[in-house]
Amino acid sequence: MDYAFLRAHDAVRESTPLIQCLTNKVVSNVTANALLAIGASPAMVDTPEESREFAQVASGVLINCGTPSSEQYGGMREAIAGANSAHTPWVLDPVGAGGLSHRTEFMREVLPLGPGAIRGNASEIIALAGTGQGGRGVESTDGVEAALDSAVALSRDTGAVVAISGPRDLIVHVGDTTRAVYLESGHPMLQNVIGTGCSLGAICAAYLAAWEDPFEAIIAAHAHVGAAGSVAAEKHHAPGSFAVAWLDALYDVPPADIEGLVKLTDVEGI
Repeated sequence: MDYAFLRAHDAVRESTPLIQCLTNKVVSNVTANALLAIGASPAMVDTPEESREFAQVASGVLINCGTPSSEQYGGMREAIAGANSAHTPWVLDPVGAGGLSHRTEFMREVLPLGPGAIRGNASEIIALAGTGQGGRGVESTDGVEAALDSAVALSRDTGAVVAISGPRDLIVHVGDTTRAVYLESGHPMLQNVIGTGCSLGAICAAYLAAWEDPFEAIIAAHAHVGAAGSVAAEKHHAPGSFAVAWLDALYDVPPADIEGLVKLTDVEGI
């Protein structure tokens, strides 16, 4: 397996992408710190009055539907319009898709508008593709492998790279050819602290902004986050200390170490 995608790690630090985050209010601080740790620059601009204008100057945009208000929905629509007018990549994190009807309707409304990537858990991706009901709140009730067909269909319909987080991540892109890999990385402790998944969505936006190949960019983002989790878990086994150590590892871990902490496997037969 070619690990050339790891060059994207240095590309993020060299370009310092400005990432506009319209995100879950529970994780704004964590997300901003995670972006700073990888070498990006965060901006939490989410009002309808400013989101379109800011998206036109940002390097990438995150649309995270974790705790949306009516105002933030308006800001998200404006940010997507601004991003598309400036050819700025944007990421959809479909938090809770299928579990609540209003947010699911919003996500399906924006799907045809061209996200560069869609990142969620298996149940969210299945619900977004219209092939299942969604999970329990923000928790997946489906395995990653069960969402493969949904991910392929969603990527084919939208052109986006579709990434599914789980014990091993699945990343799919249907373009001129179909590319799909399983990525083994990370540690279960990542699920015991807030913000790691939502931060991954923002980090995906940073990697999309910095790296030309969107499929490689999303693999690299997941590898970076997962490797940092493995490093943090080596010494810290409780959520509080692990969360700090994970942030430090995002900052410190070099590409050579990431390669040794992740495993890629091509998905066959799709």
